Amino acid sequence: MRISGSDEENKSVIDVARLMLLAARTAPKAGGKDDIETMILTGDDKDDIAKEMRKMAEVYGDMFVRDAINVEQASALMLIGLKGFKSVGVNCGACGYETCADFTDADQKHGAAFTGPICVIKALDLGIALGSAVKTAQIHNVDNRVFYRSGAAAINLKVMPDCPIILCIPLSATGKNVFFDR
Repeated sequence: MRISGSDEENKSVIDVARLMLLAARTAPKAGGKDDIETMILTGDDKDDIAKEMRKMAEVYGDMFVRDAINVEQASALMLIGLKGFKSVGVNCGACGYETCADFTDADQKHGAAFTGPICVIKALDLGIALGSAVKTAQIHNVDNRVFYRSGAAAINLKVMPDCPIILCIPLSATGKNVFFDR
């Protein structure tokens, strides 16, 4: 029997993506309240993100095309989003409101990429989950980089409709990391 190295490498990327989901899920969250959502995209679903990014480039600029090329080159995408507009309830004021109740009552506004305001502590939870996921990819030698532009495209496509913020980690296993030195 002969097993193609490139086929197995692509399968391994998906296996590592699954481990990344686990790492994001088990990452520490403020107050033990988990509002992280994760997903893996491959094939046509992954390519739909790149197509949306190319459309967004007409409004937001060429960097969307540059990143769309990387999404096309990736074997898979891992999405990590923050569900809803919840607060932790500590009244820290970092969201721009005096109290968490004021934050919760605020009108949400969609910007170029995300919708806010967002609880800063919940955003930190998202960052910690991202760090855990990319650490897992790195440990297993899967090339990756965190992209916000492909996350914005996922929001436009309503891939994870409960998430006002989505970040994307494209994954690849090639002889040269396509996500750097571009």
